[in-house]
Amino acid sequence: MSKITSIGICTSGGDAPGMNAAIRAVVRTALFSRIQVTGIMRGYEGMINGEFIPMERSSVANIIQRGGTILKTARSEEFRTKDGRRKAYEQLLKQGINALVVIGGDGTFTGAQAFLEEFDIPIVGLPGTIDNDLQGTDFTIGYDTAINTVVNAVDKIRDTAESHDRVFIVEVMGRDSGLIALRSGIGVGAEAILIPETKTDINALIKRLEKGRKDKSSKIIIVAEGDDAGGAFEVARVVKERFPNYDTRLSILGHIQRGGSPSCMDRVLASRLGVASVESLLQGRTGEMIGIVHGDIVYTPFGHAIKHIAEVNPSLLKIVEILSL
Repeated sequence: MSKITSIGICTSGGDAPGMNAAIRAVVRTALFSRIQVTGIMRGYEGMINGEFIPMERSSVANIIQRGGTILKTARSEEFRTKDGRRKAYEQLLKQGINALVVIGGDGTFTGAQAFLEEFDIPIVGLPGTIDNDLQGTDFTIGYDTAINTVVNAVDKIRDTAESHDRVFIVEVMGRDSGLIALRSGIGVGAEAILIPETKTDINALIKRLEKGRKDKSSKIIIVAEGDDAGGAFEVARVVKERFPNYDTRLSILGHIQRGGSPSCMDRVLASRLGVASVESLLQGRTGEMIGIVHGDIVYTPFGHAIKHIAEVNPSLLKIVEILSL
């Protein structure tokens, strides 16, 4: 492996709070190590199109507290092709970039793995996704902020639900993963949480509502968008049909979960991982996602990191059942 003299950094896929903190850490660690660093705009699409900007210490000033990503992000159909990846590699060669740090989730690391198999350039990845659905890290960048955003929103919904004796069906993000729904649902004291990892028995949900305390002035049901019951709209329809006396309302939180200033936890996580990414490249590591497990930096091959977490902690599901009484 040749000596690393210039590192490229990009964010890809869905944005997540804390990505800017990670960019800041990568840039400043690289410059501290006397290595040039170049920002690649709009992920792999920008890599193909040669959208490069030189990064200095001042380039990342006053961004640690900002949501989103200053490098923008995009999904690239062209990068899925071998010709597209070759274009990207040729652009990197022109720019003199001989190592990459990519920040993103499943799709980002799938692309990085394909790139590595075809071209000789070291790549490491940082887990940036609000879904927290990657193997090899306890938490992904953006997850803590996202669940706190949900908790803050549902706390406000609970206030109005209490005032009007309402049932609220709240849909949160999670097409393939229910981890946002699960943790935020426990945090807001939800009466039920419906997630993709477990088969939803709508009749069991109805029975739970029937057996619930009659003196409860509000009920909150958290539904991940990928739940197999048909989503929040279908759950709301069934609840309204079975309980016409309930004042049932539907609230879809949507993209507010992606935005906002990152939490302290996400800023620290992103900073630690950003520093570790540059250090790992200098140590000769490649083809790995860098995460933190039990407080320690760990390295997970891309091929293993992108395998979604198919099971959730059963004790968390038990907690929901016990505490919703």
